[in-house]
Amino acid sequence: MISASLQRGLELDPDAVATVCGDVTLTYTELHDRAGRLVAALRAAGLQRGDRVAVVAPNCHRLLELYLAAPSGGFVIVPLNARHTEVELRYALQDSGAKVLFATPAWSHLGDAVDTFFELPDAYEAALTASPPAEWADVGADDLAGLFYTGGTTGAAKGVMLTHRNLDANADNLMGAWAFDKAIRWLIVAPMFHAAGTIAVLATLGSGGRQVILPAFDPAALLDTIEREGVTATLLVPAMLGAVVEEQRRRPRDVSTLRLISHGSAPAGPALLRSVSETFPEASLMHIYGATETAPILTLLPDEHLLLDQPQGRSCGHAAIGVELEIVDTRHQRVPPGEVGEVRVRGANVSPGYWNKPEQTEAAFVDGWYHSGDLGFLDDTGHLHLVDRLKDMIVSGGENVYSTEVELALYCHPLVAEVAVFGVPDERWGEAVHAVAVVTGSISESELLDVARLRIASYKVPKTIELRTEPLPKSAAGKILKRKLRDPFWAGHEQQIA
Repeated sequence: MISASLQRGLELDPDAVATVCGDVTLTYTELHDRAGRLVAALRAAGLQRGDRVAVVAPNCHRLLELYLAAPSGGFVIVPLNARHTEVELRYALQDSGAKVLFATPAWSHLGDAVDTFFELPDAYEAALTASPPAEWADVGADDLAGLFYTGGTTGAAKGVMLTHRNLDANADNLMGAWAFDKAIRWLIVAPMFHAAGTIAVLATLGSGGRQVILPAFDPAALLDTIEREGVTATLLVPAMLGAVVEEQRRRPRDVSTLRLISHGSAPAGPALLRSVSETFPEASLMHIYGATETAPILTLLPDEHLLLDQPQGRSCGHAAIGVELEIVDTRHQRVPPGEVGEVRVRGANVSPGYWNKPEQTEAAFVDGWYHSGDLGFLDDTGHLHLVDRLKDMIVSGGENVYSTEVELALYCHPLVAEVAVFGVPDERWGEAVHAVAVVTGSISESELLDVARLRIASYKVPKTIELRTEPLPKSAAGKILKRKLRDPFWAGHEQQIA
C-alpha cells in the first residue's frame, strides 16, 4: 500500500530529508504529519471511502502530498494535465465524479465542477493548519488508488484505474533494476500528472531516500539543482535530454553525483544517447518502456550506454520483474522470436481497466492480458524491439498525442472533407504533429489551426498542416493510407518507439 512506503521511510530515519521543493524542505516526520493532516481535511470536507480527489497544479511538494495522502486515506487521487484546455479538464472532472478539486488560481474557475474547491497554496495550507493528523485508512491491495487520464482514440480521454497493488508493483520493478537506498536523491522533473512523473516516488520513500522536485523543466535549473542538491538519479524524456546536454556543454556544472539517467516516453536515437553518455560519464543510462495502463513500467534496459553499439542497444530491454510479456498475432496466439506482432503483458502492475469505459476495457484487457497496441518482436536474448504503433499514437516531447483526437478537432470545420494526422521527425521533440487535410473551399492553414486550438491542448495542435483538394490515398476497404503519407517524411530517419 502507498502509505507503507511513507511509513517505512519514517521508520528508517524520521529526521532524514524526504522532500526538497524550491525553498521548502520536509523531513519524513514533517511529510508524514502533513499527509495525515490532509487526510483529516478531506474527511472534514465530507469525503467517503472511494471518493475521487482531483488536482491541477505544477510539480510541487503539495502535489506529492496529495499523491500520498488521498489513497492512504481511502480516497482516489486524480492528477489532471495542467496543459489541457478547460473543456478537457471539465470532461475529466465530470467523468471521474471528483468531489474535491485542488488547483492553482489559474484554474479556480473550475471550482464550480466539484463540491469542494481548495485553492493552492493558501486554502490548502489553511486546511492543513486547521486539521489534526488523521490515521490512514485500512485499504487493500486491490483498492483503487488513482485515476490517470490519458488521451482517447475516440476523442474522449480514458481514466486509467491504478490500484495500490499496481503502484507497489511498479516500485518493485524499478527497485529490481536500480539500487535504491537512503543515499538516493531522485529528481522529479517530468510532469507529476503523468504516471512517469511519479515513477520513483514509492521506491524512493520506501528506501528512506530523498525526492527533489522541480516545478517545470528548465535545463539550466535542472543542472543547477543536480549540483546544489547532489542529485543521484532522474527520469527525462528525450526532448529534455538534448536540451540538458546542450546546456551542460555550454556552461558545465559539477554533476558528478549523478549516477542514473533513465529515459522513456519518446524515441531516443543512438546519437543522442551517445552525447548524453559523453556529457555525463559518471551516469548509467536506462531505457524504460511502459504505459499508464502498466503503472507504468513494462521493460527496462539498464546499462544502456554499454550496449549502444550492439543490437540490444536499440531495444527496450527485458520485461520487468513480475511482468509476463508476449508477442501475439491477430488471433492472440504467441509468435516465435523475431516475428513481429502485438505486445501484450500481464502482471501485478497491470491496470484493471478504464473508468466508466467497459467497451474500451474489454478491447484492451483480454483474459488478464493488457494489449498495448504496439507492434514489436523479441530477439533470441529476450530483448523487446518495438517497430510500429497500432494506435497511430504520436509521442511529442514526452506527451502522447492520439491522431484520431486531433482529426476530430479539425473535422469540426465545415470545409474539411478528409484529414489524416501523424507524427513527423522533429529534432527537438522527437516527433511533431502533422496534418494533411482535404478542403472543399477557401481556408488558410492558420484558420484551420485556430479551430483545433479551441478544442484541444496546444501540444496536440499540429505544428504543420498541408492543405489539399485531391482525395487522400486509401486502401481497398476505403481506409486512409497514413503510412503512404507518412513514409516520405521519415525517409533517412530512424523511427523508434520508446
